[in-house]
Amino acid sequence: MPTSAEIRARARASLQGKWTGAVLTMLLYYVLVWVLAAINLIPFLGWIVELLLIGPLAMGLYAYFLELVRTNRTDSGHLFSGFAQFIDAFLLHVLMAIFVFLWSLLLIIPGIIASLRYSQAYFILRDNPSIGPLEAIRRSKELTAGHKGRLFVLILTFIGWIILGAIPFGIGLLWVYPYILTSMAHFYEDLRSRTQAATPPPPPPGYPGYAG
Repeated sequence: MPTSAEIRARARASLQGKWTGAVLTMLLYYVLVWVLAAINLIPFLGWIVELLLIGPLAMGLYAYFLELVRTNRTDSGHLFSGFAQFIDAFLLHVLMAIFVFLWSLLLIIPGIIASLRYSQAYFILRDNPSIGPLEAIRRSKELTAGHKGRLFVLILTFIGWIILGAIPFGIGLLWVYPYILTSMAHFYEDLRSRTQAATPPPPPPGYPGYAG
């Protein structure tokens, strides 16, 4: 299975010649999040607006980088694709936040493990829009079984980049986060391909036990 260095190398290959679009999309996401943060200053109403929109925006961001990995296209319109699944994206964000918070009450480490366990849910819901948020979380738990350590190590390898990117007023993070999210999309693709390869094909018609 690919190492963290190999996953990062795949991400750099996907971003080659696409950095401008990825950075501009990240900037647009930043601006939208800042706008939501400003709206959040409005008592109660602002908090509701932010809660409603942050999930679909996050899902759109994941969809953008997954599309980049799969098709080598950078279309900022994908940033808003999460609104096509508004209710599910909103509920997914809320449910993951609740579950991670509850696990974190037991100590920090269970909360980190929960975050890793649910990390693929946005990708899964994007690929399977009919399954619903709880099923996406369940499938993410299955997909990451035995691979949470790999994912944790991959995330750790970006700590230095995050620190460097944050030094000049956080401007460098406009390049760091696309690198991270593209790597995450490649990690998801690797997990997905392994799951598909491990699933046996259905028996041919006429074979004993065939239920087609």
